[in-house]
Parts: sequence; C-alpha cells; structure tokens
Amino acid sequence: MAFGTVPVRDGQGVRTTLGTWVKAICRALDAAGCDSAALLAEAGFDLKSLDGPDARCPLTHTERLWRIAVAATGDPAFGIKVASHIKQTTFHALGYGLSASSTLKEAFERAQRYCHVASDAIEYEFSRRGGEYHFVIESAPNVADESVDALVAAYLRMCRSLIGHDYSPLRIEFRRVRPARIEDFQSLLRAPLLFGAAQTRLVFDIDAVERPLEGGNPELARHNDAIAQQYLSRLERDNIEWRVREVLTRRLVHGEPSQEDVADLLHVSARTLQRKLADGGITYKEILDETRRGLALAYLSAPRHSASDVTYLLGFSAGSSFTRAFRRWTGQSPSDWRAGALARNPESSRDR
Repeated sequence: MAFGTVPVRDGQGVRTTLGTWVKAICRALDAAGCDSAALLAEAGFDLKSLDGPDARCPLTHTERLWRIAVAATGDPAFGIKVASHIKQTTFHALGYGLSASSTLKEAFERAQRYCHVASDAIEYEFSRRGGEYHFVIESAPNVADESVDALVAAYLRMCRSLIGHDYSPLRIEFRRVRPARIEDFQSLLRAPLLFGAAQTRLVFDIDAVERPLEGGNPELARHNDAIAQQYLSRLERDNIEWRVREVLTRRLVHGEPSQEDVADLLHVSARTLQRKLADGGITYKEILDETRRGLALAYLSAPRHSASDVTYLLGFSAGSSFTRAFRRWTGQSPSDWRAGALARNPESSRDR
C-alpha cells in the first residue's frame, strides 16, 4: 500500500502513484479548511487526470502537493492525519485484500507483495526478528516525509480495524528528523516513538501478528490478489513501453540505438526486455518506429527544424532513409507534409 504519471527513476523511467491517494490528501486538506482544488492546481495537477480508479499521477506532482499542503496547513502532523481520509477503494484491490486477510502476518505479506499497486516509490520488508515482527518502509529519495508518515498511520489504522481499536505496536521508528511538534504524533499513534532512526519501521508483538482474525476471508482475499496481480501486469507492461520510448527520445540524437543498447540503459538483459515487450504484444522495432514517427511529425510542425535537422534528431544515417520512412508513415514526403501542415495551421509558421 505505497503511495504517489511522472519523475525520473534513476534515468530508467518514472515513478507513479494512484490518483485515489491524491484524493485522500485533498480530503484531508478540505477538512483542514484549505482549498484543495487551488492547491492541486498549484502543484501542477490536471483535475481530470485523477478521474477513474486506475488513474496514476507523477510522483513529482504528488511530492510537490505534500510540500504545499504542509505549508498551507502549518501542521507538521498533516501526513499522519491524511490516513483518516483513506477509503477502502483508495488502494484498488489491495485494500480489499488486506481487509480479508486471515492474520496481520498475511496482511503485511500481502502489502509487501502488491505494494506497487499504489506506488512504485515505496518498498516494504516484513520479517520476524526474534520475538518481534518488523515492517520496514523504504522510500525513494524524493518521497516526502509526510507521505511516509501517512503510510505509518495507515498501516496502524489497518491493524486497529482488524484486531481492535486499542491496539498499539511495540514501537514505531521514523527515519525522518523529529518534527517541531510531536503531540499529535503521540496522541494519534499511541505508541513509543523514535525519530532519526536508520529506517522507518513498525515493530509488533508476535501474538498480535499471528492471531487469527475474525473477519478473515481467504476466498475474497485470493480474488482480490488476482485483480491486483492483473493490474500490476498491465502497469509493468505499460511502464516498460514508456521507459523504452523515453530512452529512445533522449538517445536518437546520438544515432539509432540497438535493442541491446536500450536494455543496457534500462539495466535489464536484452532477452528480458524482449520478453517483457512481447508480453505486451509489441516489439522493440515497433516502438522505435512509432517513436520516430511521433517525433518527426512534432519536429516538422515547427519551421525552425529543417528536414536535415529532423534526419539527425531521429538518428537516421541518411536523408533518404528518413524520407522513405516518412513516406511509409504518411504517404507523403517530409516537405509536402510540412506544406500541408502549415496550410492547415498558419499560426505555426510564426514559430521561428
């Protein structure tokens, strides 16, 4: 149940978060007396991009919203309070799978397995250590402290909803620095707190984690696991295509990269890249061709780019190769297509 279409992930792609998580932040802002719509716009969000249960948002925008929200509310515990505005549908099928778990152990294992449903900026590690269970939250470098605070509070609320409102973990450790005011942290979390720790973690007693839950429903849990897995498969397929297109857009100016070159830049083997693309029903050559076509039309729409410029920008070795490809894409030569485009949109001729 990690939270945040799109920051660069170590040059390999982008990190995203479900739009439903952003909506939870908005509900908390409204409850605090703020204008969430205005703050969303300030953070760079298009409100329509949040529509639909599968909508995903750029982590860059989400983290900007966190900074704006904390400044607007003046509340260092704002992240903790966002957790109370989470709905069961906030985390897609994962939320239902967690609620149907037979034990807290199963719930945390499920969260670890399907965390990327909500965001790929968060990883979890759940393990038994001696007489305790540890749930560690690892976040990407640009994830806001308040986002992690919200995760901590959200998982604690999950525990209390499943085994009893009065339950508290043995302790909670935060990697973040101690906030200026911790009274709300103490009153809402109701557990021993440590700030400035090596990792953010919740530490639980064995009995609570392994105790059978009254509302456990293995059949319902398995059903939602299947939905979560299907969603992750689609997300991974779309993500690998986007990552290849992003690399090609950056690298074509240096010449046409091979599939092996792109795989190396994505830190996967050429065979793995080929398999993942095949799973999505597309090939590297098709993505290369589609990327070049889209860029060619964009470049030729701007008079400042000559045909020879576009040949270079798209990584073609010769102008004749570009012209043949362009005729295949449009049925016209680059010069004829440009003349028609300028005739249809005279305003574009001013873009010099």
